[in-house]
Amino acid sequence: MMLRIKCFFVLLLLMILDTAPVPVVGTIAMYVLLARPLWFKSLVDRLYAE
Repeated sequence: MMLRIKCFFVLLLLMILDTAPVPVVGTIAMYVLLARPLWFKSLVDRLYAE
């Protein structure tokens, strides 16, 4: 449950930062799609394991 709350706040922060003229969310999404970092896979695994 704590992981879901952390993810919620991070997404909320990204939504607030996305109002800036620099596309923050798109840049992070492109990084995750192209690099496929290990931290993202482990985050998804832990999120769906709850």
